[in-house]
Amino acid sequence: MGPTLAAPLVVSAIGTAAALLSITSFAPQIVKIWREKDASSVSLRTYVVTVAGFSCWIAYGVLIEAWPVIASNTACLLMSGAVLALKWRFDRKG
Repeated sequence: MGPTLAAPLVVSAIGTAAALLSITSFAPQIVKIWREKDASSVSLRTYVVTVAGFSCWIAYGVLIEAWPVIASNTACLLMSGAVLALKWRFDRKG
């Protein structure tokens, strides 16, 4: 039994939704840190690992030549990198 026309559209819609949700999930943290000028509650280790993980996903996407993997993880890397940069800038421990 072959795939129907709806199947690729559903798959694309789910993939797009997943990418958009992943990308925007960092926005509330960025806004909170920026407004409060405080990043003391953000885990440095978590965001270092997160940035490293997205970097690996981008490398994987390049190796398999999958632009959706590259694009979505690049956007996630930028957002998580922004949190990490704000952590370094506004961390009250340092």
